[in-house]
Amino acid sequence: MVPVGSAALAGAGYWAVLSRCCGRVVVAPLSGSAAYSSVPVLSSREGQQREASTRRRARTPQITRTQAPPRTERMAVDQDWTSVYPTAAVFKPASVPLPIRMGYPVKRGVPPPKEGNLELIKIPNFLHLTPPAIKKHCAALKDFCTEWPSALDSDEKCEQHFPIETETVDYVSAGTSIRNPKARVVTLRVKLSNLNLDDHAKKKLIKLVGDRYCKDTDMLTITTDRCPLRRQNYDYGIHLLTVLYHESWKTEMWESEKTEEDMEEYIWENSCSQKNALDTLLRIKASESVGDVTKEELLESEEVKNYRNSVIALKNEGETEKNMSQYKESVKKLLNIQALP
Repeated sequence: MVPVGSAALAGAGYWAVLSRCCGRVVVAPLSGSAAYSSVPVLSSREGQQREASTRRRARTPQITRTQAPPRTERMAVDQDWTSVYPTAAVFKPASVPLPIRMGYPVKRGVPPPKEGNLELIKIPNFLHLTPPAIKKHCAALKDFCTEWPSALDSDEKCEQHFPIETETVDYVSAGTSIRNPKARVVTLRVKLSNLNLDDHAKKKLIKLVGDRYCKDTDMLTITTDRCPLRRQNYDYGIHLLTVLYHESWKTEMWESEKTEEDMEEYIWENSCSQKNALDTLLRIKASESVGDVTKEELLESEEVKNYRNSVIALKNEGETEKNMSQYKESVKKLLNIQALP
């Protein structure tokens, strides 16, 4: 510490500033014989070197870096956009020459601009999937693809050779992850007419699947969403379809004990209605002294076919006005009953 005499403090207030050296202030109280400074003692040589260094810095021109203009101002109009966004990436405001705004407008103003906008960075974008980029991708993948089979020239042929239709949905949403949970859902559709099923197997399969089968379109729909991944749900759906197919072909012991009341739908063949109709027609033919008429000939007649269709519709669809009217007309034609005058 450097002692300072008290004579320099005369005429000052309670505190006096003694000296300023290298940015440090030395103060001392008014009373007392000495004051002390926190500045270390420098030799004359060191002081000269420091002064020379200060003068050299003052003569050296200061280099200031100027901010380069954004890339959008230097882009050519006919540039290759696929080189700007070659792959999927977050939104970069300096690379997109569009006046995009997004966000909450403050004080009834306009949404914030694209510079430093976090809302634009959060969401996924399709800047890498422009039409020129898709064309380039298709051209690159063309060498690895095979030609479409010439035999599959219609939707009917495609459905015949590939009966199972798979449906999946991809979602684009603004969230913490680009993977939407609903994208794992897989839907399989197949027509039962395209499967190798007999009458017993088809009826049993319809009974097993319940309301997943549409009778109007003959379409079976299986939707799986239990597994976390789409591939797992697809494999699970194929497994369910395979198990249903093989189970429908099995015949249990109790199935042979089913009666007509237990059937899923009314069957005309060997039913009581068929037997009663044939017996009645045979008695009518015998009373009219008609020659030998076989049951096969009666079953192939137009009157019996109409009666058969009306009975099946009445049993399976219920007693509607249309079915009752059709049944009435078929019975009149079957028994050759003329309308009353």
